[in-house]
Order: sequence, then structure tokens, then C-alpha cells
Amino acid sequence: MSEGNNAARRTEDIALDLLKFVAAQAHVGTKAVGGTGFGVTASSKPEDQVTELLELYGRCRKAVEAPVK
Repeated sequence: MSEGNNAARRTEDIALDLLKFVAAQAHVGTKAVGGTGFGVTASSKPEDQVTELLELYGRCRKAVEAPVK
């Protein structure tokens, strides 16, 4: 495995950890509505919840991969 693959995997792991934290805090992907207003409603379909989680993971990857200023 090359050094580039290790760095990419580390970034993905960090983004996944960030996704887990944000999803738990905002109740994303659960049937409970979050107090922050970012939760998924009880009437959401499982497909909608998956789509929301995938979009959130993409945002987490962008945040992790963004250059530090």
C-alpha cells in the first residue's frame, strides 16, 4: 500500500467519525426529531434518510479535506 492510500484512508476515517458525531448530535438518520431543527422527521422514508446521511458524509469529507488557512 502506498503512502497516498494511507493518507486517503485516514481522511475517510476522520470524515466518518465526524459524520457519526454530527448525526448523533442532530439525530440525523433516526426517527426522532432533533432539538436543533436538523433531524429527520418520523415520516421520512428510509431512502430519504440514507440520502441525507450520504450528503452529510460528503460535507464531512469536504470539511476534513479542506486546506487549513
